[in-house]
Amino acid sequence: MSILILNGSPRINGNTHILLNRVLDGVRSQGRDAELIHLVRLGIAPCTGCGVCEKKGLCAIADAMTGLYDKTQTVRHLVIASPIYFYGVTAQTKAFIDRCQVFWSRKYLLGLTREGQPLRYGYFVSVAATGGAKCFDCARLTLRYAFDAMDLIYNGEVVVQGVDERGAVAQKPDTLQAAFELGRQIGATR
Repeated sequence: MSILILNGSPRINGNTHILLNRVLDGVRSQGRDAELIHLVRLGIAPCTGCGVCEKKGLCAIADAMTGLYDKTQTVRHLVIASPIYFYGVTAQTKAFIDRCQVFWSRKYLLGLTREGQPLRYGYFVSVAATGGAKCFDCARLTLRYAFDAMDLIYNGEVVVQGVDERGAVAQKPDTLQAAFELGRQIGATR
């Protein structure tokens, strides 16, 4: 599978999931498919800062993240989705990102690079209840650095404010269309 979508929302069938279904519709409109994983179902342990990845390029924690390392390294497109909690990503999303310290260590400490490999792309999908002008800034910065560690180019996003109640994003046709178009863009890029 060359397209992986990670739903970092703790709420299945919530606003983030609704947007991801539209992204999937867009991907499928291009004759492609994607794997959607709900991080809340995996129980990824937090990084302990043990330093093993800095020396060996591998994580010492054996849990569901082990399988995600392989998937994350091999996909051409990675979509990370999370609602905004206190101007950042959810705990489930952050646990995934923090465990990507393995990729940072491989790249920046151990000098293991993907030279000569095809370009790979990362995307961000998010909803926020607040209307604050900077409500996505922290999450964007976190994703940009995480994507860099994973050798992904930040290549697009769909973010929407003023969405709080379950299903409220379904009342925002422009946002639903933007999610579909993001999926089409991803599906069209081989």
